[in-house]
Amino acid sequence: MTVALRVIEAQAGILAFWQGRDGLRFAECPNWVDDGALSLGIASYALTAGDRAIVYDTHVSPAHGRAIRAELQRRGIRQISVVLSHWHLDHVAGTEAFADCEIIANPRTLAHLRAHKAGIEDGSFHGAPAICPLILPDRIFDGRMVLDLGGEQVELLTANIHSDDATVIWLPERRVLLAGDTVEDCVTWVSEPESFDTHLADLARLAGLQPEWVLPNHGSPEMIAIGGYGPGLLTATADYIRRLQRSGGDPGLRMAEAMAPHLANGTLRWFDPYQAVHAQNLARVAALR
Repeated sequence: MTVALRVIEAQAGILAFWQGRDGLRFAECPNWVDDGALSLGIASYALTAGDRAIVYDTHVSPAHGRAIRAELQRRGIRQISVVLSHWHLDHVAGTEAFADCEIIANPRTLAHLRAHKAGIEDGSFHGAPAICPLILPDRIFDGRMVLDLGGEQVELLTANIHSDDATVIWLPERRVLLAGDTVEDCVTWVSEPESFDTHLADLARLAGLQPEWVLPNHGSPEMIAIGGYGPGLLTATADYIRRLQRSGGDPGLRMAEAMAPHLANGTLRWFDPYQAVHAQNLARVAALR
């Protein structure tokens, strides 16, 4: 197991804990950490103010969660709340490190985690590595919740994008959207193609917030380091979903073709491992026919 987190200060008081895209493996045997997270690169975030922090996702293993907490403590953080962006394993695996903290999620995230807890903890649900113990969220909200962090308003908003239990963080004073997996660079990973119309409606709702900066969990570390992506990342994701819908899962739709305008204008950056994600997306769309 390799914990090699890169701590990036995306913006003042916004830390990204990023790992991946460097060939280092979590384990030699096949596993979901390497195949679904580190191969694409993944970040968890922390919003900090004084001795308080809001941690947005707990990364891909208990050891990663402990490393995040240790870095925050090194920076003088003493009070931590955790917000889960959704229930997928690469976002909740480090919850053990925050077992004594408030863990916030929406009711669908709690329901998914509760339903699969035994299989997640013994490794039978999604394969190795098992996550044991998995700490369930203990503060539940739906729709919208407002937190205060050092006098700054932090809004939690639910959505159905990528999965039916998405929670994003909106900082209205700075117009920063921490987007979880609702958007990715360079293509979104499709888990629920039957909900594409809902995904598109909720992407339009997030775009309606008029964010100036978008920070995804899967994206280029170089873009995260300059403050994030522009709002075009939301538009690019919606355009890609529409292309998938129109294609019916036709394997002839190449990723370069599907994303061409957004690659050309610099909104997206080509990253070759996403071609495998695109192929999986087409297969899931075709399976609906």
